[in-house]
Amino acid sequence: MKPGTPSFTSTRLLDQLRERIRYLHYSLQTEKAYLYWVRFFVRWHGRGGVMRHPRDMGSAEVEAFLNMLANERQVSPSTHNQALSAILFLYREVLAVDLPWLNGLNRPAQKKRIPSVLTREEVATLLRFLDGEMALLAKLLYGTGMRLMEGLRLRIKDVDFDRQVIVVRDGKGGKDRVVMLPQSLAPALKAQWLHARAVWDADAKAGRGGVQTPHALERKYPKVGSTWAWFWLFPSPTLSVDPRSGVERRHHLFEERLQRAVKKAAAQAGIAKPVSVHTLRHSFATHLLQAGTDIRTVQELLGHSDVSTTMIYTHVLKVAAGGTASPLDALALPV
Repeated sequence: MKPGTPSFTSTRLLDQLRERIRYLHYSLQTEKAYLYWVRFFVRWHGRGGVMRHPRDMGSAEVEAFLNMLANERQVSPSTHNQALSAILFLYREVLAVDLPWLNGLNRPAQKKRIPSVLTREEVATLLRFLDGEMALLAKLLYGTGMRLMEGLRLRIKDVDFDRQVIVVRDGKGGKDRVVMLPQSLAPALKAQWLHARAVWDADAKAGRGGVQTPHALERKYPKVGSTWAWFWLFPSPTLSVDPRSGVERRHHLFEERLQRAVKKAAAQAGIAKPVSVHTLRHSFATHLLQAGTDIRTVQELLGHSDVSTTMIYTHVLKVAAGGTASPLDALALPV
């Protein structure tokens, strides 16, 4: 093993993979993705009935697997890169194999795509086809530029009505940032606050174990997960089992609820564009730039590490503005 890393407590490959992912504090989504690709990699090479340990495989097997993904399954560059990252993590972090061929594997180039953006009128129409918590969540994501999971993971302590700000904790890349609290949403958010309080009171009376807290905070403060400040602003109506600890507790709303609701609302609104929850974030950034907001401010609100990432929205503005006039329009041709 690498110097400074603890030895494994398990002898099974996938359990060792989980241990190393959790030791490095990777997200649950990354853990699920890496487990999927490593399992797929091993099973694909064992499809003839003979299962081999990845330690007994090398560059030829890795390249064959990646070629299959690209040519047979025709996966996107991002999916291809995710599979490659999972396999590299397996060899480097779990098997402690750092062979020259690992560095020679080429990654498919990520193509810059102009994101789908809704007009203000389309956003208003979309929101009219949502109701209840789904409408409030969609408005909050559009009004702040937060990502879906950033909105769902909001805690009571993160919403400051007095300063009219929302603190986004542990966003993409593990970074914190501050976004505005839309004044028009303050009454609805206060009503949601009261709803969350009622759920928290019921859980406290039932003696439930509180909510999940990050980075083993409960070991230092055993009761912190049961405090009101750490409770979810958007609690789930049902209890669920934590996939890592196995403890039954209250989680936040399930992300697919809003994803399905937005897809349905877009169809009902007759919007002929690709629309997802993330489209609200793209629209937020574009509309701020259209209103004259400085691009550095938009960068900070979105939580981008590099302004070049935010610059993609300037290309959207060119498209939205119509760009340069066509030479055809200068010709006096009959229609």
